Amino acid sequence: MPIIEVINEKPIAMVELKSKLDGIEKRDGSLNFRAKKAKDYLDQFATMKISDANNIRERLNALGIPRLRERHVDKIIDINPKDIESLKIILSGETLTLKQDELAKIFDAIKEK
Repeated sequence: MPIIEVINEKPIAMVELKSKLDGIEKRDGSLNFRAKKAKDYLDQFATMKISDANNIRERLNALGIPRLRERHVDKIIDINPKDIESLKIILSGETLTLKQDELAKIFDAIKEK
């Protein structure tokens, strides 16, 4: 079995992965079994447009909250919480403590159109 070296790890949102899989499918003509399963899942759950996801990412990064990492932003984009309580639940599994006003800023940035 070949040795695979991981050069770097970078979290991506589901809409970005869906876009990458679409590009691979166009390039190669078809996807392998696992990629097809992942694409089926993403087609069902990643309903946001990639431009909307990029806009949300820019707005969240512009807030300048130092403890908000890229993986948190991706998780927020993937789940797209509908209220502040949902946002708290999403971030509760992380070692991240945010003040109520920071949560409100994040939620306002998500809901901006």
